[in-house]
Amino acid sequence: MDQKIISLAAEKTPDRLQKFLQTLKEDDLANLLQNQAVRGKAAGALLRAIFKGSPCSEEAGALRRLKIYICCIHLVESGDLQKEVASEIIGLLMLEAHNFPGSFLVKLAKEFVGAIKEGSLTNGKSLELLPIILTALVANKENLDYGKGELSGEECKKQLINTLCSGRWDQQYVVQLTSMFKDVPLTAEEVEFVVEKVLRMFGKLNLQEIPPLVYQLLVLSSKGSRRRALEGIIAFFNELDKRHNEEQSGDELLDLVTVPSGELRHVEGTIILHIVFAIKLDCELGRELLKHLKAGQQGDFSNNICPFSIALLLSVTRIQRFEEQKSLVVKSFKDRQLLQSSKFLQNLVPHRSCVSTMILEVVKNSVHSWDHVTQGLVEFGFILMDSYGPKKTLDGKSIEMSSGLSKIPNQHACKLGANILLETFKIHEMIRQEILEQVLNRVVTRASSPISHFLDLLSSIIMYAPLVLQSCSSKITETFDYFSFLPLQTVQGLLKAVQPLLKISMSVRDSLILVLRKAMFASQLDARKSAVAGFLLLLKNFKVLGSLSSSQCSQSISVSQVHVDVHSRYNSVANETFCLEIIDSLRRCLGQQADVRLMLYEGFYDVLRRNSQLANSIMQTLLSLKQFYEPEPDVLPPLKLEACILTKGDQISLQEPLDHLLCCVQHCLVWSKSRVIPLQQEEEEEEEELYQELEDMLESITSRMIKSELEDFELDKSADFSQSTGVGIKNSICASLVMGICEVLIEYNFSISNFSKNKFEEVLSLFMCYKKLSDILNEKAGKGKTKTANKMESFWSMKFVSDLLTALFRDSTQSHEESLSVLRSSNEFMRHAVSAALQKVQQLKETGHVSGPDGQNPEKVFQNLCDITRVLLWRYTSIPTSVEDLGKKEKGKSISLLCLEGLQKVLGAVSLFYQPKIQHFLRALDVTDNEGEEAEDSISHRAAFQIRQFQRSLLNLLSSQEEDFNSKEALLLVTVLSNLSKLLEPSSPQFVQMLSWTSKICKENSQEDPSFCKGLMNLLFSLHVLYKSPVTLLRDLSQDIHGHLGDIDEDVEVEKTDHFAMVNLRTAAPTVCLLVLSQAEKVLEEVDWLITKLKGQVSQEIVSEEPSSQAARPHHAIEKAIIMQLGTLLTFFHELVQTALPSGSCVDILLKDLCKMYTILTALVRYYLQVCQSAGGIPKNMEKLVKLSGSHLTPLCYSFISYIQNKKSQSLKCAGEKKGKAAAVATAMARVLRETKPIPNLIFAIEQYEKFLIHLSKKSKVNLMQHMKLSTSRDFKIKGNILDMVLRDEEADEPEEGTASEHEGQNKEPAKKKRKKE
Repeated sequence: MDQKIISLAAEKTPDRLQKFLQTLKEDDLANLLQNQAVRGKAAGALLRAIFKGSPCSEEAGALRRLKIYICCIHLVESGDLQKEVASEIIGLLMLEAHNFPGSFLVKLAKEFVGAIKEGSLTNGKSLELLPIILTALVANKENLDYGKGELSGEECKKQLINTLCSGRWDQQYVVQLTSMFKDVPLTAEEVEFVVEKVLRMFGKLNLQEIPPLVYQLLVLSSKGSRRRALEGIIAFFNELDKRHNEEQSGDELLDLVTVPSGELRHVEGTIILHIVFAIKLDCELGRELLKHLKAGQQGDFSNNICPFSIALLLSVTRIQRFEEQKSLVVKSFKDRQLLQSSKFLQNLVPHRSCVSTMILEVVKNSVHSWDHVTQGLVEFGFILMDSYGPKKTLDGKSIEMSSGLSKIPNQHACKLGANILLETFKIHEMIRQEILEQVLNRVVTRASSPISHFLDLLSSIIMYAPLVLQSCSSKITETFDYFSFLPLQTVQGLLKAVQPLLKISMSVRDSLILVLRKAMFASQLDARKSAVAGFLLLLKNFKVLGSLSSSQCSQSISVSQVHVDVHSRYNSVANETFCLEIIDSLRRCLGQQADVRLMLYEGFYDVLRRNSQLANSIMQTLLSLKQFYEPEPDVLPPLKLEACILTKGDQISLQEPLDHLLCCVQHCLVWSKSRVIPLQQEEEEEEEELYQELEDMLESITSRMIKSELEDFELDKSADFSQSTGVGIKNSICASLVMGICEVLIEYNFSISNFSKNKFEEVLSLFMCYKKLSDILNEKAGKGKTKTANKMESFWSMKFVSDLLTALFRDSTQSHEESLSVLRSSNEFMRHAVSAALQKVQQLKETGHVSGPDGQNPEKVFQNLCDITRVLLWRYTSIPTSVEDLGKKEKGKSISLLCLEGLQKVLGAVSLFYQPKIQHFLRALDVTDNEGEEAEDSISHRAAFQIRQFQRSLLNLLSSQEEDFNSKEALLLVTVLSNLSKLLEPSSPQFVQMLSWTSKICKENSQEDPSFCKGLMNLLFSLHVLYKSPVTLLRDLSQDIHGHLGDIDEDVEVEKTDHFAMVNLRTAAPTVCLLVLSQAEKVLEEVDWLITKLKGQVSQEIVSEEPSSQAARPHHAIEKAIIMQLGTLLTFFHELVQTALPSGSCVDILLKDLCKMYTILTALVRYYLQVCQSAGGIPKNMEKLVKLSGSHLTPLCYSFISYIQNKKSQSLKCAGEKKGKAAAVATAMARVLRETKPIPNLIFAIEQYEKFLIHLSKKSKVNLMQHMKLSTSRDFKIKGNILDMVLRDEEADEPEEGTASEHEGQNKEPAKKKRKKE
């Protein structure tokens, strides 16, 4: 039969074929086709023949065609056919679909939809036909029966898609169905419907099935709904990550099948690749991704910004350059800073997850073959470090803070960049070479700008894996070649960083030594100093066997260095030879410039401490002191100062820093005697002689220096110290050498004194010599110039300063009493000791380390700092300034005041460099501390204890007589209290006590000192913002200012309010006025931030879903808070714009702040324009705020502007009346222009506000303009007749004035000409 059908189909006309097919039953025909297809015999030809004989023009033919079509679909789905046969049948069915009438197409489509909903598909092969059928349906122009009514083909398709998407999809056909839709012509609404359905299916699929589905979804999204597709994918993986993290942390027991971490990360990596590939083909998708993430920054951060979206963003950066991710990071840090500094915001905005944590999580996840993300991470890390690293200041120094402790967002961003690169370096072997190369390139090429952050990163990389870096050692040795061209600071940092490598790589060490030897004879001074620094570093780190262990030296050494030490056996002979060779090279420095020698002397002590076996060689080198020493015991002075000075023609310079050499000798000698000699069983005679010789020399120098008069050095009062003559320069150099030598000898004699009275008398005599010379230099330096003595850096080590202060002020041992009374009898000496401590602390604050032994060791410095602070604190609290001042009226600051200044500097230094050790520091200060009992105390408790001491001091000071009030001490006390209050936890009762105490002081004390008032008010505000919003405080202060300064209308008498006694006529303006305006500006910034956030959230809600009547309700609390803040600020400005403020910065800043106020009011109005339809109108309190602005602010702003303009004309008039008219008028004009510049901006801001209010009135159907007096229109035209009249009047006035000012005019004219000549 099949042959017959095929042969009939071959005829030219189908008539016989049609007749024959009509004789057959449809079931027989279907069975025949099924048998042929299953056997694989010419099923295609038979099917073609059947379709040819079943034309759609006849009803019977069309029905037969439909029956066969459906039969074929079932046949393909059954899975009984060979692949080729099934494909042939599908191909034929595709071609025939367009011939069906519309009603049959609907039936076919319903057949498919039913099969999908019931899940009766077997292999989904027939789904390829559905797009063809739906396309044919859209092309059909006639109306079709669908359900109970008639619909067009397009509408039928829409109904079918709705039915399909609202039904159940079998898990295994989700990908095929999604793929199918890309071939269906869809409207934007239908695309959105399908995308939503696919996104809902994500959660029902296995993890491995999601990547192909995402791929199909992205292809589909090219028809529309790109943003929704991306949002859905990001939200799904964000949720998956969260659940995965919860499972791993074990916080919650979830009923989910745990996904292995590796599998999840691999799937995420694949999906990121799919999205990146899709963005390459469709740029619009990339733009939508950026819009989505930007919206997340403004609105609800947690939904948009997550590790997955960040990884995606980093991958996308490789396609097109944009810096969105950089701004995202810094904005996140800025937002966090804003939240941390305001209790008002903390109460309204939930805590956000930190973006840096997310990025570091991306780095951690990238280990799972996320190569496409890794490159982006490295680029991003360097972008952050380059953009936000320390910057150069005007004086050439870099602004650098301790690592990551500062709250400045830029520093956090730079630190994050370094962490990204370090973590990426640890995880990815492939990229290590590139990271190292880029870091080294920056170190070498950016020599002029600060690169400490790159050196820190290099150090961390090498510390992490010195052995791994052996393979990259060629890059490091290449960098050594640039040493002679790099600044000394960079070289020192670089050497410190590569130090662990030197111990394990001979090649690196050898190439470094070669470079250093060349540098030793380079023409540049910096290169020679670099060579000295390099050699000293090598000496410190290559220990000779028998040297003291690090514990005996109590040195701090990093973990990885110890790790390297342990695993590399010392070849002691080789090391000793190596070190002696280096010392030999260094001896050549003794013939070089003073700067090079100075470096050598400063470094020897550290070398000796770390490598004690080199003591003999070092001491031999230091015997160069002999050439400047007078051996004859009667010759005065004992040192040849002339030999230290080099004269070349007119140029006189220091050749030998003898004071530094002597300092190095005494430190090395004292340390060797106390540490090295006691441990040597058999002391070599030669060594003993060497030490004895140096001791004798120091003893002799001491005794002869005491005997020497200033005349012996040719430095008496008659000597010339001017810097313009050769003799003056020479005398200045000699004087500084003598003073340095005296200081060194004081420290040496104190160290070896063992509290001997004779030694202390010698110490005091040496100090008197120092003092005489210091006084002469100060006198000669003249008044008004910086004093020379103060410029000089003290030679005393920090340890000595600490020991000396402790002995002077805290040593109550009976046996020491008599000898210490010698030193205590000199007030000058005690003051100098405290001044030296201040100098050390200042140096620590500025550079992060101090000069002298152990000055680079943070642990030792911290220990000494604690000891010094303890003494200063005891001295200040036990002997107040008032008591001390009564006793002696001496020039200069009292010791107590110096102690207080020291405490203020110490607290500053500790907060900068020792933040993690604050608890240890506070415990060290507590003299009465019983270790066991109070060890558990919190930082707030300990800080509060110290605060109470300073509060008592300030109260005593404030209660003293007005003439006894020391404003400098009061200001220092406020600064100390400010520093200590930062240590209090804002939620602690101690913080509340501190706030109420400060408030009480401001309310009850009236001091006219502006700087003290500013300090105290700043303290009040800094505390208040962490407790609650300061708007009510601002309002009270504005009323006080208004009361004291009077009203702009002179006829109005202002009722005085006394909220704060600290506000008085002297302090009200500009001090307090400027302070409250800057605080108001901060509040306005917070409100602006909140409004921006609200707008972002609302726009997100509008994008994601249709706005419901409830849409604005979640923001009700924030809206209310914003309106309350603005309402109170409005009353604050209401007071200030009525105040007769003096011309200058107060008026200028008030106008700018008013402009900002109106801009933010406008932003709020625009927000309500955005939400008022969905929120059902605007809230009542918003109406009240608008009313208040119309009645209490806008009219007064215009009055204030008139007041300023009147003052302007008066000041110009006064300036005109004065002599020296031209200059006075020019100055007055310049000031007036500066002050009136903000006026047009303010008027524009007011008018913008009113313009948007009119829009809001129309939209909300509430008349908000009823309380607003509309601004005067400034559109104008020139009326000629009036202008003529005015000009005539002016001409008539001129002759009258002319006679009076004629004489003046004559005087003035020559002056003008004269000025022009100049």
